[in-house]
Amino acid sequence: MEAGRVHVDVCLSTDTAKKIAKALTRDAASLFIMDTPNEGLSPKTVRNYHAFISSVLTYAVRMGMIQNNPAHNVTLPPMERTEKECFTLEEAQRFLDSLETAPTKYRAFFVLAMYGGFRRGELLGLEWPDIDFDNHVLNIRRTSQNTKERGTFTDTTKTTKSKRSLKLPGAVFDVLRMHRAAQAQERLILGDQWIDSLRLFTNATGEPMHPNTPYSWLKKFCAETGQRFLGVHQFRHLNATLLISSGTDARTVAASLGHSQVSTTLNIYAYTFAEVQARASEAIADTLELGKGRTAKGTA
Repeated sequence: MEAGRVHVDVCLSTDTAKKIAKALTRDAASLFIMDTPNEGLSPKTVRNYHAFISSVLTYAVRMGMIQNNPAHNVTLPPMERTEKECFTLEEAQRFLDSLETAPTKYRAFFVLAMYGGFRRGELLGLEWPDIDFDNHVLNIRRTSQNTKERGTFTDTTKTTKSKRSLKLPGAVFDVLRMHRAAQAQERLILGDQWIDSLRLFTNATGEPMHPNTPYSWLKKFCAETGQRFLGVHQFRHLNATLLISSGTDARTVAASLGHSQVSTTLNIYAYTFAEVQARASEAIADTLELGKGRTAKGTA
């Protein structure tokens, strides 16, 4: 802050600064350092705006108002992709081991997050009829969301392909059985005070768990056990990374994660796919030696 002047960020418009200066009978330049933003919109925001405008123009073409969609000819800015941070394999195993002492509902939540790569809302939307214990299949049919206006409510999945069924290891369902038994015990203790929502993950009275609860619990748990805290969504990235590293093809990974398009998976996990491809090339190089068996030129 310079003497007699306050530095103003973009949040204060030029007009507002001038009005303040006028009220104080001062010149705006003597009170404020006026900055003009020059960074523009982020690539993601540009793409979101473009998608909206393109959908409107597509409708206009369908209605015969225009002949073609000019948005199709737009060159979009490249998306800046960064490597998704998640647990290493060793950290993941340690975390799994530490969950054995955790309350069953949190153990079940994060075991499903790791083995299924589900979104937080998908996990919180799970109901007991969605679990096929006999065939070890879990069905994603809805999500649980929360807004200030509506509170916690049931919503549709993010995309049509987000509705999916995944076959998971039997050990995962053993954890779910323990959680179901623990929840049944809680229901018996509360009696008529229990509000049956059928949800796997509930609060102390049986109502759907608040979306922020797993995050808060995980942060506290990681601090108590001396583990890295990377948030809840990192387990989805961990699942994807392990699938890709095991050689699973992009289409299968996309279906497992519930992505509407394979290109979404390839874009988000481009670094991981490139790393796996590099390892595959190295494996070929270790097996085949380029130039092996050549004869030197000019020899008899």
